[in-house]
Amino acid sequence: MTAAAAPLTGQQVDHYPSRINPEPSVARRHDPVTYADPTGTLPRPLDAEAVGHFDRAGYLAIAGLFREDEARAHLDELARLAARDDVRTDARTILEADDQEIRSVFEVHAVSERFDSLLRDPRLVDAARQLLGGEVYIHQSRVNLKPALRGKDFFWHSDFETWHVEDGMPRMRALSFSIALTENNEFNGPLMVIPGSHHWYVACVGKTPERHYEQSLRRQEYGVPDRESLRELVERGGIDAPKGPAGSVVLFDCNMMHASGVNLSPYPRSNVFAVYNSVENALVAPFGVEDPRPSYIAAREPVPIA
Repeated sequence: MTAAAAPLTGQQVDHYPSRINPEPSVARRHDPVTYADPTGTLPRPLDAEAVGHFDRAGYLAIAGLFREDEARAHLDELARLAARDDVRTDARTILEADDQEIRSVFEVHAVSERFDSLLRDPRLVDAARQLLGGEVYIHQSRVNLKPALRGKDFFWHSDFETWHVEDGMPRMRALSFSIALTENNEFNGPLMVIPGSHHWYVACVGKTPERHYEQSLRRQEYGVPDRESLRELVERGGIDAPKGPAGSVVLFDCNMMHASGVNLSPYPRSNVFAVYNSVENALVAPFGVEDPRPSYIAAREPVPIA
């Protein structure tokens, strides 16, 4: 499913309606997964086998993209941020609903120079450019923390469904990198993905309340796929849980169905998420709510990364 990159034109059309009909549905995506380089000048850090796997499966696991000492430096920076009172009380910091532990810090590249440098690292940006067929910008960044023995889960979801409905991302031309700052193993709630699920769009049910993000970032209730659709996707593709030491990276398509479980192990799990969107896929008015979410959750200025 490789196509040449082309800008969006014409009137704003909802190609992926969701949270409108009373029944859920599953339909083929309308967009390519990977895009050709129209100029022939983009860097190509990923070989043809890696690009093909990403296109088919929707994700790619890369062990050792960052050295463990690099991951440790970023983990130390995360610990410093988590200890700061101004970070804990910042609107960009999401606390767990039950115990008020830090769950996520959004727009972390604006909070920390070290994380800003990480999100502009060519090892990430060049791969995003290659797969998306052109210049990209930082759509979202965040760190997710799962403390030992009490880190909470993230239920199954497609990021694109929410980004489309609540932020106004028009098409599926974005991807995420999950960068492990600690070891990700089978016990500490690793990222789980449904291979091939990115080829299918699950339209969810339930009209989205205004300012839904104030609750959904702690525990999502809208934009959650129904059980039958999940079963259908898993029967097609199974479930993978890419694991690896600190410094490992998993990149996955914006429409990949993914989740992570509760951390019941004595090993903490902390990851950085870097989300890149094509500059040709800039956000428009949300397709399912009146007001878009704040820019620290979804950047509305498509400033390409230099």
